[in-house]
Amino acid sequence: MNSYISKILFVCITLVFVGCSDQIKEVVLEDSNKPNIILFVSDDHGLDALGAYGNPIIKTPNLDNLASEGTKFTNAYCTSASCAASRSVILSGQFGHATGSYGHVHDYHHFSTYDTIKSLPVLLEKAGYETARIGKYHVAPEKVYHFNTVLEADPRNTVEMAEASSGVLNSDKPFFLYFCTDDPHRGHPFTPDPWDAPNSFGNKKEGYKDVETVTYKPEDVIVPEFLPDTKQSREEIAQYYQSISRIDQGFGKLMKMLQETGKADNTIVIYISDNGMAFPGAKTTVYEPGIKLPCIIKDPSKKVKGATNNAMISWVDLTPTILDMAKVDYNKAAFHGKSFNEVIDEENPEGWNEVYASHTFHEITMYYPMRVVRHDNYKLIWNIAYRLEYPFASDLWAASTWQATYRANEEYFGPKKVKDYLFRPEFELFDLSKDPKEVNNLATNKDFDEVLENMKTRMKHFQSKTKDPWMIMWSHDASLQGSGVNL
Repeated sequence: MNSYISKILFVCITLVFVGCSDQIKEVVLEDSNKPNIILFVSDDHGLDALGAYGNPIIKTPNLDNLASEGTKFTNAYCTSASCAASRSVILSGQFGHATGSYGHVHDYHHFSTYDTIKSLPVLLEKAGYETARIGKYHVAPEKVYHFNTVLEADPRNTVEMAEASSGVLNSDKPFFLYFCTDDPHRGHPFTPDPWDAPNSFGNKKEGYKDVETVTYKPEDVIVPEFLPDTKQSREEIAQYYQSISRIDQGFGKLMKMLQETGKADNTIVIYISDNGMAFPGAKTTVYEPGIKLPCIIKDPSKKVKGATNNAMISWVDLTPTILDMAKVDYNKAAFHGKSFNEVIDEENPEGWNEVYASHTFHEITMYYPMRVVRHDNYKLIWNIAYRLEYPFASDLWAASTWQATYRANEEYFGPKKVKDYLFRPEFELFDLSKDPKEVNNLATNKDFDEVLENMKTRMKHFQSKTKDPWMIMWSHDASLQGSGVNL
């Protein structure tokens, strides 16, 4: 009897061992097929300053080459034109009003993501990825946005950052590299002396090690339509361009290093910015220059090259998209965004005609909640605190571009009146196909009452779906307030 049982046990153990061996081989094989992913995020880079998006003056050959080898999105949006708030969405797949990431995470703000959130790097690490970050972080707490490896380099020198990433590029495991520059954010000091001196945008007279200094003449730059065409604007834009050309060189260095590892054919590269250019009318606003951004994706598994995609996508879609790319199973209901991985190689995919934005704070002293829905060509902005004066970020207020208008008591700042920029109506409704500058507010036009109500309904549905606490401001509806007990 014992001999018989022993034989049975031997057979069972053998079968289990063989089954486990096959399972292990299958997992290893699956891991070996997982792509590497590089998410390259610049700081305050708008659509206005990239060759691939139509600027003939700025020199961005490496980013332009990425577009020629992949897909360029023309309707890509961040959800909040503020650095920390935007980055929390990029890495969580949820709007900041639902995660506690209301604004900057500077120590005196204490804005911080709820510790129950499972972020992109944590989910990828769990799936077997080597996760690494370098450069600007600006999210909290670290345990929510944890990366296996933290690399150190000057975040203004993208060539140095690329070189510091060598170990990750040569990882034995599939890797996720979160590469975040400080360029082209405005540089310190924010307040110039004299007042009309252009900000440096991180540029230095002595330049940066191993980086060619590329300069621009103010008379040659292209002034975006939302800005006044002044001496001060042009001088600052020239500095902004220089900072972007530094980004491009570091990006080129990183791509060259990737090619040398032999992994380029299995590495997805994504280039985005956190929000629009750091000029009044863009950054910290929900107007198009603040939230409509570059997005270039090269996925070697896709057949298209040099493609243009007109789908409306949002940074809230990035986490589920990257998980899809990484072949990681995930709960779709855990995210507010949805994966656009399957439509990257399409030009006009169906069902991608609506995006939302949600801004509450930049600095804690800048309370000005705004909610946005764009559906097809219509865009509705709800300025929830419209009775307040629109608050200025300190670096934008001190900018010579703004001060030239303010000190001269000019009536207009670009195409908008200064008083309309500082004091906004409760609702702003635009038809972007006819009014891309967003100057003709249709919200008070009786001919558009039906459109306005339709857009309000879409906005309320979005707020309800994403548990936006500011939904209470519609009709003092307290249904989202809960019990008041912190569970």
